[in-house]
Amino acid sequence: MKEKFIYILILFTSIVNYGQVNLTMKPDKSDYEGRDVVNLTIILELNGDDLVQQSPLKLPDLSKFNMVGSGSYRDGLLDPESNINASKSITRIALEPKQKGKIRIGSVLVTINNKIYKTEPFDIFIKDIDKKVPAKAVASNDVYLNMEIDDREVYQDQPTVAILRGYSRNIDNLRRVKNIRLPEEDHLDVHPINFNKSEIDPTGISNMPTQILAVFMVFPNESGYVEVPSVSASVSSYSNSNKIVSNKVKLNVKKLPADAPEGFKNAVGKFKVDVYKSTDEKVEAKKPINVTVKVSGEGNLANMHLPEIAKSEDYEIYAPKIVNNFVVGEGGFTGDISANYIIIPHKAGILNIKTEEFSFFDPENAQYVALGGKSLVLNALTAEQLYDSKTTVEKMNDYTNDFLETVDSPVLKTTAFKVKEKRKFNWNILLINISIFAGLLMLYFAFRKWQKKQRLVAESVSNKPLGSVSETEAEIRERLKTDTSDYFSYLNNLKEEQNFDAFFSTVAELDAEVRSEYFEGQGGSFVSFIENFKGRSVAEEYQNLQQRIQMEKYSPVHSEQSLDELYKDIVNIYSKISK
Repeated sequence: MKEKFIYILILFTSIVNYGQVNLTMKPDKSDYEGRDVVNLTIILELNGDDLVQQSPLKLPDLSKFNMVGSGSYRDGLLDPESNINASKSITRIALEPKQKGKIRIGSVLVTINNKIYKTEPFDIFIKDIDKKVPAKAVASNDVYLNMEIDDREVYQDQPTVAILRGYSRNIDNLRRVKNIRLPEEDHLDVHPINFNKSEIDPTGISNMPTQILAVFMVFPNESGYVEVPSVSASVSSYSNSNKIVSNKVKLNVKKLPADAPEGFKNAVGKFKVDVYKSTDEKVEAKKPINVTVKVSGEGNLANMHLPEIAKSEDYEIYAPKIVNNFVVGEGGFTGDISANYIIIPHKAGILNIKTEEFSFFDPENAQYVALGGKSLVLNALTAEQLYDSKTTVEKMNDYTNDFLETVDSPVLKTTAFKVKEKRKFNWNILLINISIFAGLLMLYFAFRKWQKKQRLVAESVSNKPLGSVSETEAEIRERLKTDTSDYFSYLNNLKEEQNFDAFFSTVAELDAEVRSEYFEGQGGSFVSFIENFKGRSVAEEYQNLQQRIQMEKYSPVHSEQSLDELYKDIVNIYSKISK
């Protein structure tokens, strides 16, 4: 009896070990410094001949990290003595955290023999993420550019937003950053969103003032680890211009699934396709018609291949005109893009206009969506059929439109009264057409009579005397007199926009205009001229103003208060001089 019990115990133990599944996930450590890489190790052990893995490993939500890299290894072993098959797979994932603090990493799931196995979730702690800048940039007043891309794991042709920031100890240097050039590479498409500079933040990296200089969108068109090249710019000073470049950023571009349906080219996002005739006019054989194929939605609208109209022996197609109507959205470009075709039917009858098959990849659901081809059915009529199908009112409208196009009065634009085609008989339209026709005839004869009277009046009126040379010269000078108020309003706008170079160049232009108007041909200096005609006090104020303008122009930092006072003095002095 004792031997039987031991035998049963050994048999039960062997059965338990025969079908054993072990799934674990653990990090390399629990606390991380700054931009340390988080390394996760996932181990799956299968001990048994009848264990079948029915699904790949399903990772938890890793949206709080950037995928830096991943790899896997699998090994198997068959024990000849016990005839037990054992396999072991190891998967490692390298992650870069996007935020600081405690982050929970969920469970890894796998289905084996219709049973779901999962790992236990755990927490890791990320300390402050310190963005490091070069020591040279921290110690000097130079400008440092930093390109930031939060979402570094995207699909092929899926957009990601990049932000270009500038850092400098000298705030005035941030205002001098110009000529920003975005990267140009064959393996990615870059589209600017805006180049509007943000407000300067004095508490940036290492307490350096920072400013957003540009925002742009990157569309990688190949999979793998894609490097976004540096963004270049120039910092202009009074003596020279220095070129600066930003850092480079690597993207983990996921390859699109291999089961792409027919008609898929490179559309990534969410779209719909419409095909329609652009006008309500009836279709006539051998006459051109406008057909539009419109793709609307959100995604890579600027780079995608539009579905074309399929060729047919029933009609002739001309190259389309592409019309873009989209703006920047969260998932790419939002709006629509239209291809306007001109199609000429070869014969009368039913005309079936078809488009190519169209499909797109939805990155949110990670699956393809096939929309198929769209079709537009039209009935092309001959010229006789088209004329016979019109009502009496429509024929009257055509006659009126032909008359309005032929006899166009120079007083009244008669083509604006052209009557659009109507499908129902309407007596009001007929009466309106007759009234317009009669009124136009009356206007035409009245205009001819008025022209004849004007010709007689012009012949009877004598020529106006030209006047003396001095009077004519005074009249011309009065017409060409400088309008200082326009300069003042323009200077105020430049001051509000902090466009200092244009501000001081406009002040110089104003001074030159005033000098040429009042001082041209005079002897002595302009200050002496002002003193003789406007008084000594005005001359001294003008001289002091010119000195202040030069000092403020070459000052390294311009304050709003000093510019406001300078602007008020400019308005005051030049208003007195130009009176």
